[in-house]
This record gives sequence, C-alpha cells and structure tokens, in this order.
Amino acid sequence: MSDSAQQATVPAHTPPKWGTTEVLPLPARFNSAVRELAAKRFAATGAAWKDVVFARQFDLFSLSDAQAIEQAALDDGYRFEFSATVSLESEPHKYKRPERTGATFADGESSDGRRQVGVGDNVLRKSENVVGEAALISTTEQVMSYLADGVPPGTIAVIDDSGGTLTAPIIEGFAGVICLGGTVRSHLGILAREYDVPTLMNCTIDAISDGDVVEIEVTAAPPAADAYETGDTGHARIWLHEKGA
Repeated sequence: MSDSAQQATVPAHTPPKWGTTEVLPLPARFNSAVRELAAKRFAATGAAWKDVVFARQFDLFSLSDAQAIEQAALDDGYRFEFSATVSLESEPHKYKRPERTGATFADGESSDGRRQVGVGDNVLRKSENVVGEAALISTTEQVMSYLADGVPPGTIAVIDDSGGTLTAPIIEGFAGVICLGGTVRSHLGILAREYDVPTLMNCTIDAISDGDVVEIEVTAAPPAADAYETGDTGHARIWLHEKGA
C-alpha cells in the first residue's frame, strides 16, 4: 500500500475489529469512543500509519483519554461489578454496592432433607450437583494449614470475593467453591474452569457454618453473556442438608 493511501482519512465510524459487534453495551461504548478519537487524531497528523502506530501511538490515545471515557460512563450512572472488596473500598464511587442484607431463604423450598440457603452463578456446568462439608476460609493461616496437611476430601470452600487469590494455591483440592462476590468472568472463575473445580460465584446465602453439609447446583446453566448487565443472575441454588435427615 502506498504512503498516500495510508494517509487517507480513516472514517469516523469504523466497524469493530474483525467485523464483529460487541455484545455488551459498555465495551461497545468504550471501543467506539476509542476508534473515533484515534481516527480523528490520526487524520490530523497527516502522517503515514506506519510512522504513527508504533512511534506515536500515545498521540492517538492515552491513559487520560481512557480515564475520560470511563468518567463519562460513570457520570451517566454506570457502575462496575466488583470482584474484590479492595476495589470497592478504594474507589467506592465506581462500583455497585453489594445487596446482601435482608436476603433470606428461610421460606425456601425444603425437601428430601435439604433446605435452600442460597443462590449464585454457576461457572462450569456439570452432570451432577456437588455435596460436601463447608469450610469458611478467610485467613492465610487456614490456607497454610491446608497446604501443609492437605485439603480434606469433600471440602466445599466458602470464601468472600477476594478469596480467589487467597485460596488459589489450594483450589485444586476443593470439591467445590461458594464465592460471595465476583462474577463468572472473575479471576476465580477463570481458575475454576482451568482446574475443573465446581464453583458458584456472586452468591447470596443465609448463614452457613463450618462443617455444614451443603449442596451446590452445578447442573445449572452458567449466566448468559449479558447477565450482569441485565441482572439475570442467581439461578444456581445452594442447599443445606439437614442433620439427621
């Protein structure tokens, strides 16, 4: 391609890369803004693309530009899902607040010696649900103990949204995981798929204690691609197996 052809003005509205269309509104908004801004600035340089794309790429799009696009979305009322409490604590204005207070499953379905105590989002669909003893894990001391002595067979870990990093060294040892935050696209969700560990994310639960026998519905379908935008989440159930049943 000649330099003159490369210097041609890029259309203000260019199609997404590879001709695809973004599924979710936020990526579509962000990518569209990036394309339009970069095209406008490239046209203003009057230079060949090969002379700009590597040596002067930050003239086309910079960190401050990304921050401005994000701020515009926040100004319009958009709030991100958080996958770690540190995000919520450090930048609370950017994230949706967790709505866990007041949730109860006391009147949930109860049959076959089990009572529903929660819901979540299934990461990886399995042919059978998983039953095991709950272990509430929140400290490095607990993880170090499991590393030294091994994770007891049948353990279902109950962790908060930051627990994915905490328990990563021992995740393969769990029969299942109940995570009280994040999404199926969070770091823990990626690890769960990689290591084939039945996992529910973004869970809302009643009180579960260490040693309780719980069942997680990993036969449920994972959330749709736009579930966290539409709020269509929480379809995988969690049951407590009643003692003596």
